Amino acid sequence: MAKHIEFNKTLKDLNEGDLAARIKEDEIRLKKLEFAHAISPLENPMSIRSLRKDVARLKTEVRKRELAK
Repeated sequence: MAKHIEFNKTLKDLNEGDLAARIKEDEIRLKKLEFAHAISPLENPMSIRSLRKDVARLKTEVRKRELAK
């Protein structure tokens, strides 16, 4: 639980361009992990879940900033 609190604190320091770049980068990394997991099981499949949640947190922060404008 502490990991996502620290993650959210670091999001506040990023601007919109950095957030968009991070989302794109993490989505690409997520697709690669899912593909690798389909071919042969990953050592830690929970990394897929945590990365998916990080992408959702990033998108939530972007949406929150849109609504604040």
